[in-house]
Amino acid sequence: MKLSRRATTATALTTLALAGTLAATAPASAATTKGTAKSAAAATYNGVCGTGYTVIDSTPVGNAGTVFLTWNEDTGKNCAVTIRTTAGNRINMSVTLDALGNSDEPAVDSGTYTRYAGPVYADGRESCVAWGGTIGNASASDSGHCS
Repeated sequence: MKLSRRATTATALTTLALAGTLAATAPASAATTKGTAKSAAAATYNGVCGTGYTVIDSTPVGNAGTVFLTWNEDTGKNCAVTIRTTAGNRINMSVTLDALGNSDEPAVDSGTYTRYAGPVYADGRESCVAWGGTIGNASASDSGHCS
């Protein structure tokens, strides 16, 4: 009986070792494809707010894209833009930017777009800002950056 247990244990360990070897020697292209797909999934800021604007925050909109908040020190303005991860057919999108505490209405751009909604601008001096966006059925918002 001890011999059977040892044989079973040895067989099990050999199987695990072989499985580990196969996993370690899987084609590099399979691992690279997964890594590339994940890296490519992130939307990147496209500079649409103009010169002098620097990204100071961002909020993911599900897996569909990102709302970027930018700041221009020279003008004291914030800018927001919602950017899709991958451009495609027209889809309902929006971006909203609100300088909290002032009497101005929030800046909003909404419509059907292939790549991005916005840019929208708001005075950011002596206030906090709230921003958000939608892409299809996904939405997100955030606030902060008080000056």
